[in-house]
Amino acid sequence: MKNLIIDAAADKIFFTLIIDKNIYTCRHENSKSNFEKLIILVNEFLNKNKCLIDKVDKIYVNRGPGSFAGIRNSLSTVKGLFFSKKIDYYCFSFLDFDKSEVINYEDVPDLCNKFKIKKNLINPLYLS
Repeated sequence: MKNLIIDAAADKIFFTLIIDKNIYTCRHENSKSNFEKLIILVNEFLNKNKCLIDKVDKIYVNRGPGSFAGIRNSLSTVKGLFFSKKIDYYCFSFLDFDKSEVINYEDVPDLCNKFKIKKNLINPLYLS
């Protein structure tokens, strides 16, 4: 199982790739130029970790709260991947999970299952 996690809601853009028990991560500055090339950054990250987008089983994307531009661009990118590659996605918020636990990105797929996060549902939370 190959899971990709994208979080562009905060001051950094985070990518996490989980392939079986192996976990790969990277981060980028949360800037306008990086938003415009988000899909390029995703492809570079996957290529660096010897994974093709066609081999990703599920994508998890942070829907906020956070930066309007970051959330909008990450959701648009993931929605485009869903339409073009038929990769199911889950839009999560760290607010969806139990706040007593320390949450790492690699925990997100299991937490989405535990808290019954629906797939292919977008409901962004922007900071005002």
